[in-house]
Amino acid sequence: MPKIVDRAARQEEILDAAAKVFARKGFAASRIEDVAAEAGIAKGSVYLYFESRNALLTGVFDSYAAKAAQVLTELGAGSPLERLSRLIRATLELLAAHPDHARVLLDVWASNPPIDMAGMYREYRGAIADLLTEAAADGALRPGIGAPHAAVIVGAIEGCLVQALVDPALSLRDLTEPVLQLCVEGIRT
Repeated sequence: MPKIVDRAARQEEILDAAAKVFARKGFAASRIEDVAAEAGIAKGSVYLYFESRNALLTGVFDSYAAKAAQVLTELGAGSPLERLSRLIRATLELLAAHPDHARVLLDVWASNPPIDMAGMYREYRGAIADLLTEAAADGALRPGIGAPHAAVIVGAIEGCLVQALVDPALSLRDLTEPVLQLCVEGIRT
């Protein structure tokens, strides 16, 4: 009797293996064979799910982007600054919980990736800008703080991520409270 394979589960296994390989070796130096070996499958099995290395990278990015989009949809109720705090906390936790994905993102930032990173940033900046606009309308922000500061908040998160990735002595989770103190409490009236 042939072995029944859960296609979605196998695809996730391959994506997880690809994220590990890309994070460890860098995207440019990684091969399909490396991903197959990490996943414990034959090279040809990878091609049943992904037509190329670029398709694997896109899959890794899409998998991470779906997790990031979920963060945006789960902000819940509360004041705009409470929701901004939850967004920052959840984003830093997501990045800390998926260091391989974060390393892959760092690797492809410097290249011309076949993925829409600008779209992901626009979505996050837009969500933060909406919260800042709402907080300003509620009178909860210091004068001069508004939607343009969304890029600065994203930059603070990304800057902490880069530092934690290059310096293993620095814990991204330990930076959550300092980021909240500056990016939420620092702009509050």
